[in-house]
Amino acid sequence: MQTIRSFFTERGFLEVETPVRIPANAPEEHIDPVFALPWQLQTSPEICMKRLLCRGYERIFQISRCWRADERGSRHLTEFTMLEWYRSNADYDDLMADCNGLLAMIASVCMPDGLFRHKTDTINPNAPWLRISVQEAFLRFAGVDALTALQKGLFDDLLTDLVEPALAKFEVPVLLVDYPRQLAALARIKPDNPLFAERFELYLAGVELANGFSELTDPDEQRFRFIECNQKRVSAGKQPLPLPEKFLAEMSAMPPAAGIALGIDRLVMLTIGAKTIDYVVAFTPEEL
Repeated sequence: MQTIRSFFTERGFLEVETPVRIPANAPEEHIDPVFALPWQLQTSPEICMKRLLCRGYERIFQISRCWRADERGSRHLTEFTMLEWYRSNADYDDLMADCNGLLAMIASVCMPDGLFRHKTDTINPNAPWLRISVQEAFLRFAGVDALTALQKGLFDDLLTDLVEPALAKFEVPVLLVDYPRQLAALARIKPDNPLFAERFELYLAGVELANGFSELTDPDEQRFRFIECNQKRVSAGKQPLPLPEKFLAEMSAMPPAAGIALGIDRLVMLTIGAKTIDYVVAFTPEEL
């Protein structure tokens, strides 16, 4: 945690603190908030942090607690620790460079041999990273076009069953880039290919560690995407979620920007070679 803070403060980022109980998160199809009525606990600090971008803060980061209902597994906790950072006048390429620098610094400071570990795998953050598009990964490892998989409702299953295990075989960090636009509700569309968005995920040994993107800055388009997301929730038998109206009201002042969320608990797992996320928290939910 000290190394993370040093990395960002040395690069001119301001550490911020925003409320964890808010009127509305960004609605997402597959993420359910934990309610603290009449409001919600944050699933991510992004709404408030983006409002700070709108108010002129150019480089900010935050380490905060987040909650997501019914998420529990070897890599998931309902309550967890998130690192998020945002840059004005930047895009997702800048975030990828940040990830490279951050992981290299953590490896240098926190591990004797400079390697991350998961199960029997080691990952060298100082070797050249692999950058592969979602489309290329699906064609290469699943034998199907990514957009076709999405249209047929097979995207998530193929990603979990075929693509991620293939990414686990690489001994370097992997950047999976350019997701279909339907899977990037808050991201900017690629100007040279409107079927895809400027979104990426960072993987180490097949473990998804971070999700970042060039930010959408059009409030009308963002409102449309939030409404579309709620329609998908209703179709899936879930309740629609309230919209973050004050964020949408400020969004027209957002500069070109990029932001990313990184799971601290998973990062610690990979730093110490823990088998599951249970090893890196003081108390699991079952122990409370």
